[in-house]
Amino acid sequence: MDIVMRATVMFFILFLLIRLLGKRELGQMTPFEFVVLVVLGDLIQQGVTHNDFSLTGATLAISTFAFWALILSWTTYLFPRAKDLLDGAPRVVVRDGKIVSENLRRDRLTRDEILSEMRLAGIGRMSDVAWAILEPQGKMSFIKKDGGDARQQDRDDPVD
Repeated sequence: MDIVMRATVMFFILFLLIRLLGKRELGQMTPFEFVVLVVLGDLIQQGVTHNDFSLTGATLAISTFAFWALILSWTTYLFPRAKDLLDGAPRVVVRDGKIVSENLRRDRLTRDEILSEMRLAGIGRMSDVAWAILEPQGKMSFIKKDGGDARQQDRDDPVD
């Protein structure tokens, strides 16, 4: 029972720590951040299982983590108001071609990171962006401003 209690405490400490660290995808992590996460996993294991290296101890720890992850998942499903608190909310980082600096600071994003994501999305200029939204999973969504593309598409559509 001691392992279950330690695993529960470590689960919520880890949950809060990940929420505080921000919204970064694994692919956007620096090598140092990745190593820190690996070391963090080892430290968590030591804190949860203490000196118990048995199969039963490991199973209890893993099952406890899975149980709490399932409970949080069901909580966000059953109570939509809890979703923003537990999963995070999308945040606008570019509005009408202008960076929303306050939101960048909140998520510790730089202008260069936004420009890089824009290029990956096939957008060459900030002025072409109507909205850039940092999603709760760490991905960035871009919505381009309406321009000549929409009129070109209308001309290409067949007339019924």
